[in-house]
Amino acid sequence: MKRSVLELWVGIFVVLGVAALLFLSFRVASGGSDSNSGDSYTVTASFNDIGGLKVKAPVKSAGVVVGRVTGVVLDPKDYRAKVSMQLQKQYQFSTDTSAQILTSGILGEQYIGLMQGAEEEHLANGSNIDLTSDALVLEQLIGKFMTSFAEKNAGDAEAPAK
Repeated sequence: MKRSVLELWVGIFVVLGVAALLFLSFRVASGGSDSNSGDSYTVTASFNDIGGLKVKAPVKSAGVVVGRVTGVVLDPKDYRAKVSMQLQKQYQFSTDTSAQILTSGILGEQYIGLMQGAEEEHLANGSNIDLTSDALVLEQLIGKFMTSFAEKNAGDAEAPAK
């Protein structure tokens, strides 16, 4: 009799543990965003190369998360990536704010970094950020390094010996 009661409690404990893991998994998968759209505004920015930037990536200013990426589409007119960002209303950025795609660490996640400008007029819902810097793609940097290294070695080989 005592054994069946013990097994019942172990079973209940296991079920509660699995339920807690499922809850946390769904919470993490949904981004855990508690902000509603009434407390935010949407802005866009266009980039030539966004690297591995994904929807729900953070938007940071001075290292503080001030919003999230809500959409990434290719503009069929100029073939640039158009990124939509939802920023928290408590953070008001000027119309000359610049946006750049940065990476956390060497191989970390990519995010958008905003740098405040000097204008007094603020971005409004639907505004566009004109000053942008593209992502630095590691493969492209390595390719440029290897090309310049090969050209330098070829130039050294062709130089006459003294």
